[in-house]
Amino acid sequence: MSSPNLTPFGGEFLDPTREAAFQSERLPETLRHVRLLFLLSAILNTLFFISDWRFYGEPHFYIAVQARCIVVLVALGCSWIVGRATTFQQAQATMIAWEWINAAAVAVLVSSHSDLALFVVLMLPSIYYLAVPTSFRWSVASGVGCSGMMLIGYLFHDHTSPTTAGLILAMIMLNVALFLVVARSNRLQRMEWSATQALRDANKDLADSRAMFEIMFKTVPIPLLVTKMDGSLVATNDATARYVGAALETLGIRSTDEFYVNPDDRSAFLARVMKDGQTSNFETQIRLADNSVHTVLLAGMPISLSGVTHILSAVVDITDRKSAEERVWRVASHDPLTGLPNRAFFQSRLEQVLAQAEQGGSSVTLLLLDLDRLKSINETLGHDVGDALLRHAASRISLLARDYDIVARLGGDEFVIILTGSAKPEDAQALADHILTDLKQPFEHGGRVLTVQASIGIASYPDHDRQPSDLLKDADLAVQAAKSLGRNRAVVYAPGMRQHLQQETETDEIYEALRSGQIVPFYQPKVDLMTGEVVGFEALARWRHPVQGVLSPASFQAAFADPELSIAFGEYMIRRIAADIRIWLDHNVECGRIAVNLATAQFNWVGLTKRFLDILQAADIPFERLAVEITETVFLERNASHVLMALKQFQEAGVRIALDDFGTGYASLIHLKRFPIDDIKIDRSFIQDLAEDADSAAIVHAVIDLGRSLGMVVVAEGVERLDQAEHLRSRGCPQAQGNLYSPPMEAAQVPFFLERRTSSHTQHSPT
Repeated sequence: MSSPNLTPFGGEFLDPTREAAFQSERLPETLRHVRLLFLLSAILNTLFFISDWRFYGEPHFYIAVQARCIVVLVALGCSWIVGRATTFQQAQATMIAWEWINAAAVAVLVSSHSDLALFVVLMLPSIYYLAVPTSFRWSVASGVGCSGMMLIGYLFHDHTSPTTAGLILAMIMLNVALFLVVARSNRLQRMEWSATQALRDANKDLADSRAMFEIMFKTVPIPLLVTKMDGSLVATNDATARYVGAALETLGIRSTDEFYVNPDDRSAFLARVMKDGQTSNFETQIRLADNSVHTVLLAGMPISLSGVTHILSAVVDITDRKSAEERVWRVASHDPLTGLPNRAFFQSRLEQVLAQAEQGGSSVTLLLLDLDRLKSINETLGHDVGDALLRHAASRISLLARDYDIVARLGGDEFVIILTGSAKPEDAQALADHILTDLKQPFEHGGRVLTVQASIGIASYPDHDRQPSDLLKDADLAVQAAKSLGRNRAVVYAPGMRQHLQQETETDEIYEALRSGQIVPFYQPKVDLMTGEVVGFEALARWRHPVQGVLSPASFQAAFADPELSIAFGEYMIRRIAADIRIWLDHNVECGRIAVNLATAQFNWVGLTKRFLDILQAADIPFERLAVEITETVFLERNASHVLMALKQFQEAGVRIALDDFGTGYASLIHLKRFPIDDIKIDRSFIQDLAEDADSAAIVHAVIDLGRSLGMVVVAEGVERLDQAEHLRSRGCPQAQGNLYSPPMEAAQVPFFLERRTSSHTQHSPT
């Protein structure tokens, strides 16, 4: 048990009121104890008084007789006073007075250095600490005061004795020990008293709780039953008799087994209660006195009565609620026109079926049906005819499906069938053919002969996809393929359908991003490793997506794969870059040479070089301000001669050509000789492992030496640590680029970056 709030040294209650209650409750015992103490003191000192007569005639005898008389009279007087005390404070005042008068008198007695004097010197403080029930501070004060008087009396005539220091030290140690003993005793007494009080309060609360439980049990309006573990009835409340229709004793019911429609439900209910400790939603059916069957929810928990486990159960009738829920569920989960399950029900069942198939290792197949030309029938013949056609189609599809298949209407002219039981692809195809054939059979409505045709898409789990939404999308793509092939047919999904759709979607999104200005260039500086100066920037495309934030080119690869989009993208970027350069030059910002990345598809544009240079010229940008970066893949295209011509035109105009990601592609050294390359950029994958991987270091050193031999500028990409930059500089690498200097930044940040770089350049190393 944790300690109550007690003083850290004295072990008394911090709360004065609580301490007073403690002393008040113990007052009778305290008064009895103190009176006994006083009487014993009077008796013992009377005996000592008689014993002291043997010293009659000695000088000390007369002093001892007076002291003994005082001790006896004070003890008797205090005993009389304490007998009339009504509070602890009154009793304590009497005890304190006795202690100090008694100590003074005994101090006189011990000055005689009798045989018992030293014993009394050590014993009397112990009695004050241990036997006198005063508060802690008075126990300590009286004990210390008594010790002092004992030492003074005992050493008064012999203070030069060699044992004086030892006696004083022994008295100090005695007081310290007694201090700790009293503190611990106080703490234990109050903890015991607190525990007793808590137990008393708990017993009272328990009695009140039992009385309240009895009242609640009898008056609560919910049927309550207390049963033994075997179902035998022990007690019921009044609500039980009203609910059942008569008192259980009248009906002769002695066990809950007689209520359950399904006898096994009682065992299941009991098992759940014992497993979980309680339950509140056990649904079952019971039979009442009028033989009617009701659906109920049982709540139950084990209780102990006289050490024996019983079950307390509550009954909540949900018959009406279940009927209402059934009606609401039917409305919410089924299509009112055809009576088939609707989209919400279908999606829920599809998730369940796929989960079961995943556990059992089986397959699931979707048939998505789209009725052809339903919209034109609604517009020409009226919606009542369209509704009749939908009901006819729903009826025919349901008849053709197997009993354990799920047929649903998704809305509009769409129906879906879930084939379970590990249906084979040929089974799905056969069912689709039967449906197409059956739907083409004419039927009559309102004097008109109508026929129905459909396009069907087939998708299977796990062959095509594993997620419900993806599987339904696959079937929808197959339906679109069936329509594009002439309708009235079934098509099985193929992965190429989704890839084609995704490419179209990404391309449309990027075109929109270009039109709305969401594609912007970011700039990452290139630094001269020898001087530390910024010699230029690489322009990197970023997409300010309205939802996903700033995206890197990895998120819009379609812009570089599609030839038409790639050309539009490249022209857009060079216009934005030229505009940024113009602004910098107008504000006297020395930005160096700006490198632009060219995708392989852009070289399919015959006028690539001229168009880029015309844009620069229109913005009054010197051609020497531009560099183009290409990857080794451009050399492997079939139009390599066109690439060569375009690169020569760039170089002749003063535009530098950089070979990006060098060492990661398939180009051979012959391309460095055949194509006009000015700069070589070492791929970041080699720089990252420069210090740890000897092979990477060897490749980097070789490229640096190769560039120097060919008169090309080598640029190290992906430099992120100072040790990498120092290593490259020591090996003679001219330039570096990476987050060590700056991550890619917006155009508006470039002037501030250059200003900070220039101001700090004189205080830092070149790197």
